[in-house]
Amino acid sequence: MSYYWLAVTLARLQYKLFAKWKVTGKESIPPKGPLIIVSNHLSNADPPVIMASINRRLNFLAKKELFSTALSSALFLRIGAYPTDTHTKDSRSLLWSLKRLASDKALLIFPEGTRSKKGSLQKGKPGVGYLALRSQAPILPVGITGTENIPGIWRVGFPFSTVNVKIGEPFTIPHIEGTPSAPLLQHVTDMIMDRVSQLLPTEYRGYYTPQFTDIDSQRPSRPA
Repeated sequence: MSYYWLAVTLARLQYKLFAKWKVTGKESIPPKGPLIIVSNHLSNADPPVIMASINRRLNFLAKKELFSTALSSALFLRIGAYPTDTHTKDSRSLLWSLKRLASDKALLIFPEGTRSKKGSLQKGKPGVGYLALRSQAPILPVGITGTENIPGIWRVGFPFSTVNVKIGEPFTIPHIEGTPSAPLLQHVTDMIMDRVSQLLPTEYRGYYTPQFTDIDSQRPSRPA
């Protein structure tokens, strides 16, 4: 058994034993081919929760600080992670992501770039819009609730944490000729994040709460 599937097996065992873990929408997961999985980000536990919930081997970007020691670096690399700088545009991580998608891999991305301290959606960064346009890979939106109550990456809290993973329908972004502008990349990202927000309870939608998008000019209009 590979390190990846060993980690997934251990995570599934923990969540089944010590959490009220529910996954809906598994039938929507494409079984093969390139796939961009996008999710809200509440906790360091989000990657293993999604790994345990989706029956495909995932590749994902992780903040470079997690690779600070030789041991942690070896572990994260073996389970399909790649270090990225969450504070600036990281062209190397974008190139790595595109190569994985070109090889028909599934790529997990948290477009907010960092965990939400308030538990609600933050504005997504344009990198996911760039990957969607460049790769033309299907996008699978995922909404998570409850992981903000899990105290660590692999641990679960007591009493039993309630963790819900809701998987939406895959969709694609139409091909656009030429080099996309920064506003276009942000618009595509906002369209993607809006799909994620629709999988979440109202109190988790934050920046993408529908009733605010039309009255605040700095926030995106919902796509048709």
